[in-house]
Amino acid sequence: MSQTQKIIEINGKKITLIGTAHVSKESIDEVTETIKTLKPDCVCVELDEKRSDSLQNKEKYGQLDILSVLKKKQGFLLLANLILASYQRRMGKNTGVQPGEEMLAAINVAKETNTMAVMVDRPIQVTLRRAWAKNSLWGKCKLLAALLTSAFSKEEVSESEIENLKSGNEMDSMMDELSDYMPVIKKVLIDERNIYMAHKIWECPGTNLVAVLGAGHLPGVEEALYLIAKNEEQTDMDEISETPKKTIGGHILTWSIPAIIVGLIVAGFIYGGTKLGSQMLVAWVIANAIPAGIGALIAGGHPLTILISMISAPITSLCPFIGVGFVAGILQAFVCKPKVRDMETLQDDVDKLKGWYKNRILRVLLVLLLSSIGSSIGTFVGFGDIVSQFFN
Repeated sequence: MSQTQKIIEINGKKITLIGTAHVSKESIDEVTETIKTLKPDCVCVELDEKRSDSLQNKEKYGQLDILSVLKKKQGFLLLANLILASYQRRMGKNTGVQPGEEMLAAINVAKETNTMAVMVDRPIQVTLRRAWAKNSLWGKCKLLAALLTSAFSKEEVSESEIENLKSGNEMDSMMDELSDYMPVIKKVLIDERNIYMAHKIWECPGTNLVAVLGAGHLPGVEEALYLIAKNEEQTDMDEISETPKKTIGGHILTWSIPAIIVGLIVAGFIYGGTKLGSQMLVAWVIANAIPAGIGALIAGGHPLTILISMISAPITSLCPFIGVGFVAGILQAFVCKPKVRDMETLQDDVDKLKGWYKNRILRVLLVLLLSSIGSSIGTFVGFGDIVSQFFN
């Protein structure tokens, strides 16, 4: 048996776990050979239905409707997906393997052999939303920094280094590093998904199963499967299967800051007269408008987008339902409509800084991101300024 495989035999089931590197030619060969040799009742694949569809439909991004994405408030999710996919593609350049090809191989071999294939991973949208929602402000900043760094990283990984990622020592070291740097991310991206996938694998029909997983998930999924078989796995599956809902405290906090800001400005007019109230109001508008406009400008936004970003930022900062990035992104998409070429070259353009400005879809996402960051900075600066003015 390969070092990248684990066989679990418990309660009448035989489950063969194959640990892969997502851009490894050897992993593709191993997955193909193992499924053909074992002839399982079911092949379990570390994908969700949408990612499976994207892998099998290579023209998926060519059908992208950026306005629809923004209206559904999925702009940041698309941005994260594109950056993560870009990073994996760069890792696979030296191997000639596209990310996820071993998963696609598992699906194709299952089709060839008339074997049921089940997608057992949690939807990527749920995972990313949980990672964001469960992080502290500092954790969100580190996550955003990590994504932006990976987007423009020129790091290259050799084929031997990729194969080493499947070994226990290399993977343990990476997991430890991730846990130390971003413990919440490790919990959501690795630990929760291990448990989720283990439950889905256990529920698959048949007694002879093959599960194709990233090597980093192998130990956690194996442990969870044993616990599930013994009825000792106590995780609330409903809870980890959905985006965390805001608590009452969270709703209060969301509305309390805008309420305090508005209250202070109103109090400035009441207790300090027109002069103080006007100064506080102007301070708030300037503190929000300038960084939001600078963000849209750096993103290469249309002049109208920059202007509207500056006008809307002081207002949207006080309304939890809508952000300046949403307004700016929608407007940018209207005034600089993406063309067919932008959709066709999207995945190639995301790898280059120049591509983010040349590609109209990516520029919309950049406007969304940078105007939002600018407005967030402005909110903190403006809040501090009006508090200072009121109490002085």
